[in-house]
Amino acid sequence: MTTTDTEPDRPAHNIRILIVDDDPLVLELLGISINSFGFKPVAANNGREAIALLQKEEFELVITDMMMPEIDGMQLLEHVKKNYPRTDVIVVTGYTGTFSYMDVIRAGASDFISKPFNTDELEAKINRIIREHQLVKKLEHLSNCDPLTELYNRRYFDQKIKEELHRAQRQNYPLFLIMLDVDNFKSYNDRHGHQRGDLLLMAVGAILHKCTRADVDLVFRHGGDEFSVVTPHITREQVAMVGERIIKSFSDSSFDNTGLSLGIAEFTPINGYREEDVLALINRADAAMYQAKATGRNRMVFAPTIEAAV
Repeated sequence: MTTTDTEPDRPAHNIRILIVDDDPLVLELLGISINSFGFKPVAANNGREAIALLQKEEFELVITDMMMPEIDGMQLLEHVKKNYPRTDVIVVTGYTGTFSYMDVIRAGASDFISKPFNTDELEAKINRIIREHQLVKKLEHLSNCDPLTELYNRRYFDQKIKEELHRAQRQNYPLFLIMLDVDNFKSYNDRHGHQRGDLLLMAVGAILHKCTRADVDLVFRHGGDEFSVVTPHITREQVAMVGERIIKSFSDSSFDNTGLSLGIAEFTPINGYREEDVLALINRADAAMYQAKATGRNRMVFAPTIEAAV
């Protein structure tokens, strides 16, 4: 499982803060201060540079001057809140008469600091925002994860599959969906009891963790003995190897008279991404999984490839 946008307590040295000011001295002082707090500053000399950096990298926080040429701090603030709503913004300005505290708060800023800034005040406000951000992530982590297997849950799958398909279409890279469930799970549960059944499901979760790529693939438990993997940036041959590793690892676990049936479908956007592509991909992977069961179980089957329109 990857937990790129729900993992709590990210180490401070990994927290990236974008600082924006057209005054090189202020930019340098901000950078030195933020680095001393244990965070990683990334500098932009103006609003245009900041927007370009935001498109390429992910930031927990933006600290911006208000009075800048071309794109001022208020315009940058509006851009961040519209396009990166999870990124907080602190406004720093010496022109307190131009924009009031309430002006920037109403526009979506998390806080406001006047120049010349006090480092203790700056550190306190950054730490407050980071703590709040991490608390939100913890709550999201709890709501998005299955407590038994520690995989993402079905509700989060419904959200992420749409985002991942849209991103794959927009950036033009391959993506596969693996649907799987445990063969003869009900019989195993009836024979050995629910506690042993839970141990089996936890073993499946651990195997999926081990056989997939951290920070790339997304692994879900849909409920019962049903699981899925969303795996981008991968070829058909590579995803077949992943499927083989999953099946072999489970077979080696020696849960008697059980196995895993996998159905694999490739996302092929036709005429661009459409909402109906999500359900179509799930149905194709699901049908392939049931074909794997019908043809002997404990195997994987690829759904037929859909040819993209030219």
